[in-house]
Amino acid sequence: MSTKELVLDYLMHESFGTAVSGEFLAENFHVSRTAVWKAVNALRNDGIQIAGTPNGGYLLCDTDMLSEQIFKKEICSEQNDFPPEKIHFFTQIDSTNSYAKELLSKKNPLELNGTIILAESQTAGRGRLGRTFYSPEKNGIYLSIIYSPKEGISNPAKITAFSAVAVTRTLKKLYGVEVGIKWVNDIFAGGKKICGILTEGITNFETGRIDAAVIGIGINMKASSELPPEVIGIAGDIESYAKNTDITRSCLATNVALAVMDIFDEDYYSVMAEYKKSSILIGKQVTVHPIIGDDKSTYPATVIDIDENAALIVRLEDGCIKHLSSGEVSLHSDLQKADVLREDH
Repeated sequence: MSTKELVLDYLMHESFGTAVSGEFLAENFHVSRTAVWKAVNALRNDGIQIAGTPNGGYLLCDTDMLSEQIFKKEICSEQNDFPPEKIHFFTQIDSTNSYAKELLSKKNPLELNGTIILAESQTAGRGRLGRTFYSPEKNGIYLSIIYSPKEGISNPAKITAFSAVAVTRTLKKLYGVEVGIKWVNDIFAGGKKICGILTEGITNFETGRIDAAVIGIGINMKASSELPPEVIGIAGDIESYAKNTDITRSCLATNVALAVMDIFDEDYYSVMAEYKKSSILIGKQVTVHPIIGDDKSTYPATVIDIDENAALIVRLEDGCIKHLSSGEVSLHSDLQKADVLREDH
């Protein structure tokens, strides 16, 4: 480990909440005090808040920091054995999905399989249909995962559905909270959206095959007092409903990323059964919007099931059954919308 890594690790785990002198750190790590000073300044340049005075020593101030070094240390531990070169961290970025697609335009998708792009904040976070995903710093995690199996992607419906199951599992495990999936790509808790998933496919125009998928995940961890007017009353945060609120953003990002990457190896029908079980729409009356933005084309229906391809099965008032694979539906009001699957390719 570098001096920078040693200093951060000590401040995080050995002396957290207590100032420690540069002289002690230098002796402990068998380096000069100048080397410790340079390491602390490098950490500060990374955005890590470390207080320090000549007589008082160094004190880690941020109880829930998110940095490249911290994330790499967590996910690249011996247990997880994750290749650090596949991690791209940004303090601020326009969109992690956009950056992932830029990477895929320059490299062979197979080389990028399992790559994670994580950001402290996004200035142009995106949801489906060009909607904005509010992504302020210190309030949540915003990451994208590149999934590019050797055989390509033959069932794009699987990607978002499986990712949603992976996220719900992680939130239940870490926070001890009940969450549900609002078809297809939103995670809800306490009646509010606490997570959105945007999956975008990368198509090979020569073969017509989908070579890779970019899975964008945004999770609201903490309440924000600066929500845009259009999401007030819709957006929530996981900590408001959690039994355990001591989860760091780095811990959540690590667990979510690993859960998503692992779930694609599981049995398809078992995961889809879990997806269906987690649905908060089955049995509910909804309004179907077959053409986005055209309120004249809407019609009422009752959700009766989700099929094995993640299409929503609804019964119309005349008894007709439809399998919806495009458009969207609203529940209770047009403010609560459940996006319908088909990723943009």
